[in-house]
Amino acid sequence: MKAQVIKEFGNASVFQTVELPRPEVIPGHVLIRVAATSINPVDYKIRRGSASALAPAFPAVLQGDVAGVIEEVGEGVTSFKSGDEVYACAGGVKGTGGALADYMLADADLVALKPKSLTMLEAAALPLVSLTAWEGLIDKAQIQPGQTVLVHAATGGVGHIGIQIAKAFGAKVFATASSDQKLELARKLGADVAINYRQQTIEEYVAEYTDGKGFDVVFDTVGGENLTKSFAAAKLNGKVVSISTSQTYDLSPLHRKGLSLHVVFMLIPMLHNLGRAHHGKILTELAKLVDEGKIFPLIDPKEFSFDQAELAHRHLESGQTIGKVVLQA
Repeated sequence: MKAQVIKEFGNASVFQTVELPRPEVIPGHVLIRVAATSINPVDYKIRRGSASALAPAFPAVLQGDVAGVIEEVGEGVTSFKSGDEVYACAGGVKGTGGALADYMLADADLVALKPKSLTMLEAAALPLVSLTAWEGLIDKAQIQPGQTVLVHAATGGVGHIGIQIAKAFGAKVFATASSDQKLELARKLGADVAINYRQQTIEEYVAEYTDGKGFDVVFDTVGGENLTKSFAAAKLNGKVVSISTSQTYDLSPLHRKGLSLHVVFMLIPMLHNLGRAHHGKILTELAKLVDEGKIFPLIDPKEFSFDQAELAHRHLESGQTIGKVVLQA
């Protein structure tokens, strides 16, 4: 099979097109004929070597998000059959192969039937960001109908799905963004209130929208100093969920406000073979919400082929994207 691989860490130019043996199906797994994939920040961090501990062995096939058609099913797999259209985040990290190839071997527990209403390209945009948002808002924060939920980075990969999941579960959703275009997109995604964080301070919008009390749940999809800002935006005894906490922080604001901090690292099931079936179940539930018209992926206007992996990675790294960067096989 043809694959895009890296044989060393580096900038986006390290991608090479090579021929690799097609993976052989093994018990509990399915072989997917790949139709599309999408890039997430962890993918370029692995490629650069800044997340080398997560990297597959060289020559490495990167990217976990996949949409495609099942070619073969392994022994013991009863939930799928050859010809099923599926999607998953199922590789691209240590011990697994990624989706930048003609075929991808995937643990069946991580896989779900793709939403019927989406194209392969659209479906490939969803898995990692949706699993991350679901784990944060539903599994950890356990949001309830009527709660106020603040989602940072409204048009980012995780943020745009976080808005929609929170809305689908009955929350009143507030979202931050940096431009009128992104604020309008946030409202189209379902945000009840869109906030330009460059024009309003946290103190100002907490005062305006919560009478100074703060939000029930704050979803930080940015990290860095934004996590500290999230502490300031949460109400007393509120919850903060973050997907990026790999720094040193002063946690005294949590103590003063009695906050709960929940950290999401959605690669744990793949890296440690722990709770993988839960990811398949989340994607199954997500597909229902998609087909009910409650969730849709935001796709960056620039689309790429697998042969353009270098250009696609450069585009995401530019910081000029809106939504997900997708690649078609």
